[in-house]
Parts: sequence; C-alpha cells; structure tokens
Amino acid sequence: GICYVGSETLWLCQRTFTSFGVLFLQMGWGDLGAFGEPSKETPNLDQMAAEGMLFLDFYTANPLCSPSRAALLTGRLPVRNGFYTTNAHARNAYTPQDIVGGIQDSELLLPELLKKAGYINKIIGKWHLGHRPQFHPLKHGFDEWFGSPNCHFGPYDNRELPNIPVYRDWEMIGRYYEDFKIDLKTGEANLTQLYLQEALDFISKQQASQQPFFLYWAIDATHAPVYASKQFLGTSQRGLYGDAVREIDDSIGKILRHLQQLGISENTFVFFTSDNGAALISAPKQGGSNGPFLCGKQTTFEGGMREPAIAWWPGHIPAGGVSHQLGNVMDLFTTSLSLAGLQPPSDRQIDGIDLLPVMLQGKLIDRPIFYYRGNEMMAVRVGLYKAHYWTWSNSWEEYGKGTDFCPGQSVSGVTTHTQEEHTYLPLLFHLGRDPGEKFPLSFASEEYQRAMEWITGVVQQHKDTLVPGEPQLNVCDKALMNWSPPGCEKLGKCLKAPESDPKKCSWPH
Repeated sequence: GICYVGSETLWLCQRTFTSFGVLFLQMGWGDLGAFGEPSKETPNLDQMAAEGMLFLDFYTANPLCSPSRAALLTGRLPVRNGFYTTNAHARNAYTPQDIVGGIQDSELLLPELLKKAGYINKIIGKWHLGHRPQFHPLKHGFDEWFGSPNCHFGPYDNRELPNIPVYRDWEMIGRYYEDFKIDLKTGEANLTQLYLQEALDFISKQQASQQPFFLYWAIDATHAPVYASKQFLGTSQRGLYGDAVREIDDSIGKILRHLQQLGISENTFVFFTSDNGAALISAPKQGGSNGPFLCGKQTTFEGGMREPAIAWWPGHIPAGGVSHQLGNVMDLFTTSLSLAGLQPPSDRQIDGIDLLPVMLQGKLIDRPIFYYRGNEMMAVRVGLYKAHYWTWSNSWEEYGKGTDFCPGQSVSGVTTHTQEEHTYLPLLFHLGRDPGEKFPLSFASEEYQRAMEWITGVVQQHKDTLVPGEPQLNVCDKALMNWSPPGCEKLGKCLKAPESDPKKCSWPH
C-alpha cells in the first residue's frame, strides 16, 4: 500500500493504488458557479466542489500558458526551469511554432518520476513545452499522447505557416483545420468530445488492468479562437465562450462519474485548475471572467494569476471544504509524488509544497507566492499582503493597437503602460480588504512599515537562493516550425521548410 505520514500523527494507508487526474485549461476565477458566476452554468464543477475542497487562493506560476505548464510538471518556477526569455525585461514568452527551445532533458517531469512507482501516464490536449522531436512528451515520461504541441491557431496556408499537427503518441495523425475541423464562423468543433472519449477510454483500460495512472487532461476549447461542439452551441447565456465552458463542465462530470461507475473514485485524486487567468484581450465574446480581480491573462495582477481550483478525492478529502491556503500549480507536482509514496528530487530547488495536510487535516501552511513575468519578480504575496515591485499591463504602443489586458479596469499608478519600478518603495495591497488591488496602502502608515519588514525578509531569502535556468524562449527560427512532423510521410502531409534563419524572438508583452 501507499502510506502518507502527516505532520503530526495522521497516517493514511491505502490497500490499493492512487491514480491522478489533473484537469488543466484556461479559465478565469469567476467562471464557475462555485466561485460566484451568476448564470450557474457549471453544475458538474460545482458538484465537484461540493464533494471536495475549493481553493480560493490558488495561483498559477506565470500569467501565460507554456511557462505555467512547465511549472506544473516540474514543480519549479519558470525562471528556474528555463521557460522565460531574457530578450527584453519582464516579457511574457511561450512556445509558438517557430520557437527553438523547449523543456530540457535536465528537468525531471512528474510523469518521469511516477514511472518509478509503476504509473502509466497520458497527456490529452495541448503540450506547449516545445514541438521539436527532443521535446516530445513521450520523451519526458508520458506513455501516451492525443493532442497537439501548440494551440489551435489557424488556419494557415501551409506555405508561410504550416497548420498545427495533432498527434497520436509518436506520430501526427492530421492537422487542425484540415483533418480536425474548427469553424471560425460558428465556433463549431468536436475536439472536446474527442478529448473526452480519449480520457474515458484510457481510464477504463487502466482500471481493467489494475494499473495506477496519471491523466493530464489539458484541453484548450476556452482559448481563443473558442470552440464547442454542435450540441452545446447557443446553449449558454454567456455566448460562445459560455458554450465552451458548458461543454468542458459536462465532460468533467462524465469523467468523474466514470471513475465512480468503475469503482475507483476513492483511489483517484483529481484536481481541476487553470494555466492562467481569463484572457480579457478577447473579451467579451471570447473571454472569461476573473471575478473581482484586476486585469487578466498576461499580467501579474490577481486576475492574471489567481485561478479556480478544486480538489476531489471521495472518502479522503472531506466534502464541502473551503481552504484559504496559498496554493500554486507547482504544488500538484509535490502533492502527487507524496500520494505515490515518492520523494521530490533532492538535487534541485522544488517550489511546490505538499498540500495533503491542507486537504486531509485542514491545515494552513505558511508560504509566499511569487509573481514572475519573464525574468523579473514583479510582485510577492505573503499572508494577505501583496507587494508590487514592478507594475506593467502592456506598452502604450500595443495598447494603441487595441491590445488591452485590463479593459474597463484602469487603476491610476497601478495598471501602468510603461514598466514602473517600485523596488525601493513597493506598492502594497491588503487582498482581504481590497482583492481588486485598487487602493494601495499609505507608505507612511504603520501597517505598511510592519508588513514590508516581513515581506522584505521573504523576498531577500528568495533572491539569495535563486539560480535562474538557461532561458529557452529566446531564439525563433521559421525553419523549425511544424513543416514535417513525425508521421507526415504516411499521410502525405509533409511540407517544405524554408532555409534556417535563427533570430531573437520578439515578445511585445
């Protein structure tokens, strides 16, 4: 069996295996009924929360998709695992088609470690940690893959830009818009249904063989261009985005019921969360809600990094729990290893903490949250206080082109369009009284002085021990795009690549 020794006297021993499901997608803190969304169109996720534990203060490790996914799977901040850029200060960066870098062999991913305990690991959906052969998920611990290396952008002409491939394990089985249709006019696509069936089939297969498994369900229907299948189109009060949310909610309900029908729900730990805040740049038609929080995706304000989060493990996590534990997607790495009876790697800094005492005993663990944007620590949260050392929404140049990460939410001196340094006198907010970050505390107040003395020590300790990894998101080359992925020969879908011409990637945000 697997035993967990708690911080005091709690022992949790199981006679059978514990499997894991991580449901990871783009959704805002305010998109679920359980978090206050008024249309109440997420009955399955709301039921998941009622049967498990709701985390109200849960964060991603970066306000953009690729770095947060790297953080989840390594348990490490992107500035440590290399998912950042040094091309310009405090820039968000990810893995588009022309990126040269990706997840390095030196990083140890959760599925690689779970293999040591006999787990079978599958990723369904978007990988986004590099598309070149050396970065393939099956080279980094996953046994199966159904999905794509990049987001479902397109359609492209296959001359200037190739359409994104969809993989079945080692080889592509088609491309988005060609073989896997997405109708940009209506928003119709059946991809979520394909991803759902993959999950159900995988779970059934592992249950039949009594095999412990890790399922990483990383779908992208709520990422613009938003899509939903025909039976969900036009069913939401919230438009197409709401249709996509409703289909995801329905799918998660079917996955949880499948676990119960197979009789393995008490042996399966499931966690739902998001890779970043809702993208307000595509609002209102294709953007979600970040509830009371400031701004959205791409920013280090609360709307960009505080995420919906639900833990579900019937018979173990008490139903109806609500926690104010400061959590992070990196904690899923450490918590999953703990559940599997494994120790985190001791040869590197691991930023994730074990949340089992929180979920099983109701404990609160003291820990900070660091808000990084590229190579810069922009802010830190300690307790209920958040200190901004840098503020920036996006540049005046990009804002003038219509790019707005904080539509309708301008806060003077806070949502700045130039990078403003506050290193010597940080902007300080009390998130309990002011979750929307609208009212900085007075620099002269006793509360400010007391809180900053506490926070300064935490930041200094963090910076003293920080050893940045080699940045992977600096160089782009169009010759390395998805021209001829493995398997393209069988399908007759290989494309001619241009001459190699590596350049520094441009990251405007």
